[in-house]
Order: sequence, then structure tokens, then C-alpha cells
Amino acid sequence: MTLSCPTGKELLRAHMVQPAPLDLAVVGLNHQTAPVEVREGAAVRAGSEEEVYRYFAAYAQEVMVLATCNRTEVYLAGLLGDPLRAFGEAWGGSFREHLYVYRGDAAAAHLYRVAAGLDSLVLGETQIQGQVKRAWQLSHGHGWSGTVLNKVAQGALAAGKRIRTETGLSERVVSVSSAAVELAQGILGGLESRTALIIGAGETAELTLTHLRAAGVQNVIVVNRTVERARQLAEKLGGQACASEYLSEVLPQADVVIASSAAPHYVLNGPEVAAALLGRPQRPMFLFDISVPRILAPDIAQVPGAHLYNLDDLTDLVNRNLQSRFAALPHAEAIVREAAADLSRWHLTRNAQQARAGAVGARLAVAGD
Repeated sequence: MTLSCPTGKELLRAHMVQPAPLDLAVVGLNHQTAPVEVREGAAVRAGSEEEVYRYFAAYAQEVMVLATCNRTEVYLAGLLGDPLRAFGEAWGGSFREHLYVYRGDAAAAHLYRVAAGLDSLVLGETQIQGQVKRAWQLSHGHGWSGTVLNKVAQGALAAGKRIRTETGLSERVVSVSSAAVELAQGILGGLESRTALIIGAGETAELTLTHLRAAGVQNVIVVNRTVERARQLAEKLGGQACASEYLSEVLPQADVVIASSAAPHYVLNGPEVAAALLGRPQRPMFLFDISVPRILAPDIAQVPGAHLYNLDDLTDLVNRNLQSRFAALPHAEAIVREAAADLSRWHLTRNAQQARAGAVGARLAVAGD
């Protein structure tokens, strides 16, 4: 005789309970739905994470916020209010036309795709996997995530890792920082004899410096508010460290400026760039702002000899470099569907177990009477 374990659906049928949908939603905006000037209005600034989480805690029992340069998304489980309303009120802006909302299994599948880099500006990029992991760790560490979000986030990370391992989607990855370096190469006809200045010393800045070195740049200046962090990055990959208060003094040396920092204000404006260009006649300056919010003032674009680019300007270049990866998409999407099906089975089984426990409790209560 063969014994088999009942499935979640069979357990639910046995107790005549209609399965409830997965109580999960995601509300957000990204590079596909909102331009950079709108995205920066919903950025999560350094040090404000707990305030954002506490706000959304009034709308759901579990909360996870995923904020990157190209997206701000809030994942909510155990909903207590309207996600669209919550998002607009949290940042005090009019975002509704740029927002998307997914619920239930669709919300989980969305996070699976995000973690795998399938929804990124740069298809298959790997940085997002770490960003999802840190978002979940922050939520979990403060007690803002529970059974549902823990299961969904862990499933997303596992699916993302499997997709990168099995499909080759992330081979020859083109990141936003590498796109900026490639565009600078194309404009200047090579970077070997050029001086590059990086504003910032975080993860993206380190990736940018790596790409600059690979492109042959010998002279790199790392500028950061905390000079010790700039020094650590410069020593790790080669370059000069500079405190941010001396930015105007070193700026005239730079042929290429790549800004990647989380400053709450513009760190460089048009008059400052114009002053720097006076010290380098007939030598233009190319500036790439890959920060959200942007930290290079838009008026720089009006300065003769200065050429300013932001994240949205890199989209065409990134898309051209991604054609070779499209062949891996069917396999990657199949893995997402498989992972989503696993989550659905888990949810049905959990529902059934809760229903069975409730039925047993009810029978015991009747027997006690």
C-alpha cells in the first residue's frame, strides 16, 4: 500500500474552506514608469529608513522597502490600508500616474524577477541581488518582516541565484557604471591618458572605479565627504583620495566626472564647473550623474564645454549592449514561474493547516460544552 501526503488543496477541500489569496502587495515606481526627476522624489535617503518603515507599519503587518537608484518599492504583507495612498502620503508627492501595484502571487513573482535582474535597467545585472538581500535583512533585523515576507524574500534570493547560475543571463554584465565608462570612452576615443574623478566611495563608486581601471585610466581621484572612506577605496583599487571640501580645487584636473553618492543636495553646480573649465581651456569636461537623487545640478548642462548625462541618458547604450542576453530570458522566466508555483503550494498548505487547526479547535470547544 502506498501512502501519500495530502496537498494543500486536498486539506482545504476536506475542511470545506475556500483558500484565501496570498496577502501580499507591492507598490512602487521604477525607471520604466518614472523619469529620474520623479524617482528622486521618492528616494529613501540615508538615515531615513526607520522613519519610512514606521510610516508603512500603519498600513501592513509586515513591511520591506527596496530602494535603489532605479526603483523604490514597498512590499506589504497583512494589508491594513490602500498601498497607493500609503506611497503618496509617505513621500508627500503626486506619484499615482507613475506607480504600479501587484497583489498576491503577482507581487511575489515581481520580486523574483527583480532579484534576478529581469526587471532592471541593465538586464541581468548582479547588484540588485545584494540590494534585495540587504533590504530583507534590514526589515527582518528590525522585526518588520514576518512569516510571509521572510518566505517571499528568501524565495526571491534563491530564484535569483539559480537564474544567474543556470542561464548565463549575467555573463558579460553591463552595469550602469560600466555604461557610463563606455560612453566616456566612445566620446573621448579612449581613456588611457585621461583623468577621472569619482564622487562617492560606496558600492557603485567602487564598481565604477573597477571599470575605469579596466578601460585603462591611470589617474583617478576619489572624492568623498568622509575622506577615510575615499582613502580606503583609493588604496584598494588605486587612486588619490580627496575630501569633498576640496572638490573645487581638484575639479579642473578631471576629464571625466562620475557622481555616485547619496548626498541630500547638489554637490556641484554650473558656476563651479564653469570656474573649473577656465583652468582647462579647450578641454571639455564630461559629467555622468548616476545618483538618485541626482547630485550634479541640471544647470551644468548650460555651461559651454560641459557635457552632463544622467541615468536616463544611459538607457539606449545599455539596451544595445543587452541584445546577447535575450536568448536566456525564456529559461529565466521559467525558473521564476517554478519558484512562484513553489510559493503558491507553500501558501495553500499553510492555509490548509491553519484551517485544520481551527476546525480541531472548534470541535474541542464544542466537546468542552
